[in-house]
Amino acid sequence: MAKKYDYRKLRGRIKEICGTQEAFAKGIGRSYPFISYVLNGKAYFGQNDIEASAKLLRISSDDIGEYFFNPKVHENETISKREEV
Repeated sequence: MAKKYDYRKLRGRIKEICGTQEAFAKGIGRSYPFISYVLNGKAYFGQNDIEASAKLLRISSDDIGEYFFNPKVHENETISKREEV
């Protein structure tokens, strides 16, 4: 099963800095449908997308993990030690 990420913090930052996902998509040279797919877990950001996003959203390299690699956990699930690695 593909790993799912929680993009709530990223969505908040996009709204704070860009206003809309459409403006964010344009700012990193991507289409709105692509951004929508990624934020809904149907596609993934590539390294170039992450770098462009971090620059546009003023996210430090130390904080990239919090925005792009935060594991999604369902209310009735926990992350096992094996999945954390």
